Amino acid sequence: MTPPTLTPPPPRTHRRRGKIVLSALFAAVLGVTGASVATAARAADIPLSQGKPATASSVESAAFAASAAVDGDAGTRWSSTFADPQWLQVDLGSTQTISQVVLNWEAAYASAFTIQTSPNGTTWTNITAVTAGTTGVQTLNVTGSGRYVRMNGTTRATPYGYSLWEFQVFGTGTTPTLPTSDTPDFGANVRIFDPSTSAATIQTAVDTAFNAQLRSPTAQFGTQRHVFLFKPGTYGRVWANVGFYTTLAGLGLNPDDVTINGAVNVDSGWNYGDESNATQNFWRSMENLSIVPEGGTNRWAVSQAAPMRRVHIKGNLTLAPSNQDNGQGYSSGGYLADSVVDGVVSSGSQQQWYTRDSRITRWDGGVWNMVYSGVQGAPANAFPNPPHTTLATTPVTREKPYLYVDSAGLYRVFVPAIRRNSAGATWPNTAGTSIPMREFYVAKPGDSAARINSALAQGLNLFFTPGTYSLNETIRVTRANTVVTGIGFPTLIPNNGVEALNIADVDGVKVSGLTFDAGTTNSPTLLSVGQAGVHTDHAANPISLQDVFFRIGSSVQGKATTTLAVHSDDTIIDHIWAWRADHGGAPTGWAVNTGDTGVIVNGDDVLATGLFVEHYQKYEVIWNGNRGRTIFFQNEKPYDVPNQASWIGPRGNGYAAYKVADSVTDHELWGGGVYCFFNANTSVRVDRGFEVPNRSGVRLHSVLTVSLGDVGTIANVVNDTGGAVPNPAGNTTPRQVVSYP
Repeated sequence: MTPPTLTPPPPRTHRRRGKIVLSALFAAVLGVTGASVATAARAADIPLSQGKPATASSVESAAFAASAAVDGDAGTRWSSTFADPQWLQVDLGSTQTISQVVLNWEAAYASAFTIQTSPNGTTWTNITAVTAGTTGVQTLNVTGSGRYVRMNGTTRATPYGYSLWEFQVFGTGTTPTLPTSDTPDFGANVRIFDPSTSAATIQTAVDTAFNAQLRSPTAQFGTQRHVFLFKPGTYGRVWANVGFYTTLAGLGLNPDDVTINGAVNVDSGWNYGDESNATQNFWRSMENLSIVPEGGTNRWAVSQAAPMRRVHIKGNLTLAPSNQDNGQGYSSGGYLADSVVDGVVSSGSQQQWYTRDSRITRWDGGVWNMVYSGVQGAPANAFPNPPHTTLATTPVTREKPYLYVDSAGLYRVFVPAIRRNSAGATWPNTAGTSIPMREFYVAKPGDSAARINSALAQGLNLFFTPGTYSLNETIRVTRANTVVTGIGFPTLIPNNGVEALNIADVDGVKVSGLTFDAGTTNSPTLLSVGQAGVHTDHAANPISLQDVFFRIGSSVQGKATTTLAVHSDDTIIDHIWAWRADHGGAPTGWAVNTGDTGVIVNGDDVLATGLFVEHYQKYEVIWNGNRGRTIFFQNEKPYDVPNQASWIGPRGNGYAAYKVADSVTDHELWGGGVYCFFNANTSVRVDRGFEVPNRSGVRLHSVLTVSLGDVGTIANVVNDTGGAVPNPAGNTTPRQVVSYP
């Protein structure tokens, strides 16, 4: 069969432009002209207040928090209760000299207010009083100093409260400038080799990292992080076994700039409590290098959250463990992109896999769910027998940013450009932009969220080095085209129920290489992209998420209602794993590490390429936006449902893994698998794996369900179609639906 063609989305009509445009129109009707003046006056500056802690005398509701007035997003706002007086204040972190305050009022403005400063948040000094306030933007040139700056409203102009889109405080350059460098220190967890380094030295380094994890009961959720970087050149025999939280990457502009002779190896038999297979080989990666494999074949027997990107295998590649015969060793779920394999790829006992925009000679094997998009040399579309789902191209791609060193020995980050209807690897001659490291703040474990936000306010990008980051406030990205990336699985843990990372509804933000652990106090979300209800067209320069992983339960008994909320239109979700843990370093359980939903998509025209979401307690993916597309979806239902009575959804027993909202008129998915293993109570059942509205514009291709070991029941694949698993054949035999409707 020939690869199915992608159905192009319908023309973009009647798309909302968002609150910013609406407020601007409202201001124009009222004759407010201050906005353009204020923007021009401070166009080159970033406010001292942006992203800093803010408090208020009151809030109208949780949707209008004080922090919304200092997040740099003119589509969010603070709003007070309907009474006088009210105040909003921001903590600049240290005493600053204040030269200007800009207030962007919503229609509910203050006709009289005072700007005040304080060294301690208790004793206040008036620096300017306003008795003729107006709606829209007010720019106040002031003289004063203080750590705290407050708008103290005394008279409302309307019956409603006080409402500010933005409260911006500018100074005279007294904010400490965070240091940057083109030759930064990446920390003790990063080892950098060059071709003059002896093979013995490299071998000792990689062996030491791996052997410390060998059959270790704590390594899977440990704090160890290892990154091995190779400068351009050719390296003698190195056999690198790759354990948890370990990355091997080349520092060339192209993969062939770094050649390793030997292996970058992942196998079974080493992981404590799971020696017989490779189904827990998580959290490791290989990027931007070439391998001449010893014996002709490189083994990469991984499961979730273990990307292989921008790699040249000068031989064969196998994705299964060495004990795969006779129904023993399995690996389950992986991701390969922007790569070239000169020989044969053998998937063996790999249960599901997604390959994107690569070139291979041949692919052998397939268990349940093998998906390819934009892969030259991929097998023909043949689902379900063999289980290959093949698309000739990928609709939209932007490859992950990567670190490299230039000919002068300076470090840079290369940001590949957007491609459309793409196929094959981008390299050599990858289109894109090179950013010097001096334009990044290199974050290290121990950095506070306030310091990281200060770097963003300074106009810097973020580069997270390996380690764990405890966050007492939300990291807020508000500048278009900001790059937020990490190496070695840097792990962000929010405290006190805050959101770990918030991306404003702006063009071109790139987030990659981060892991999020839910904290012990429930967070409503761990990562939000855009602003709920705002639909701005980002098609020309979308926000992208790549190799971003979420855990509810790990070494922390975490809690989060939703791990990822995507509000921005046109967002690219390229390889994520959202996981409510079925096991961890800390105890897990139905009432312990709680989490409703892995991913909620509210934006229109969002594309997911490689969507892994597992074990959440309600709908695991909820897709509310129109014209969404997913290529490869992998899910396991929660293992630990205690009984059926505790797991009744809106439409019967349990919750579907992939829910497309009834309001959606256009949606498409290729290659989806839903698996159950209700081992806490084998009588539990879920009525369907996929739940979608029955209309012609909503289409699913190559979807299946499996009862692992025939433990528990999924009654149908999609809606009321497909039949139940376990099916009479037993032996973990899937049910498949080739096309729906």
